Amino acid sequence: MKNIAILASGSGSNAENIAKYFGGSDYARVSFIIANNPEAYVLERAKKLGIESAVVTKQQFMEADSIIAMLQERSIDFVVLAGFLLLVPQKLIEAYPGRIVNIHPALLPKHGGKGMYGDRVHKAVVECGDTESGITIHLIDEHYDQGTTFFQAKCQVLPTDTPDDVAAKVHALEYEHFPHVIEEILHTLD
Repeated sequence: MKNIAILASGSGSNAENIAKYFGGSDYARVSFIIANNPEAYVLERAKKLGIESAVVTKQQFMEADSIIAMLQERSIDFVVLAGFLLLVPQKLIEAYPGRIVNIHPALLPKHGGKGMYGDRVHKAVVECGDTESGITIHLIDEHYDQGTTFFQAKCQVLPTDTPDDVAAKVHALEYEHFPHVIEEILHTLD
């Protein structure tokens, strides 16, 4: 059984969707959720799902040693960033090489980089007049949104779409694709 840890900073709807996807699996399960915000709703979702969770400070995360220890103590095989806003430190990348994945709410390399997350991305898509947006699921490296792309899915952006309209379309893609792409990536590591 593969153990997955999810790192999240906010609501945790993707974390819940992933946990439910693997809920009946005999291959992998979400066994740990880490938040860097003590007010993040993902912690409430973890409690409702019966998944162990922890809150870490930005300093703890950036130093990485205590995070790595938490993950290793729980035999974590794979780490998923689901709305996690901190840059992953090199130490953590080295502890889990090729085993940390992120989802970005745009078609990278467009609209990526530091500060480009959530509504900021959807606003940029609309302001640029893009005719499509989507999701990018990629492995993590030491730079924001520059790791190897594993999967992309697209949606149309209409001239009348607001950032909220784009967000709704992108969220639908996230919920549809992120869990099964995680499973595909896990199978490449066997």
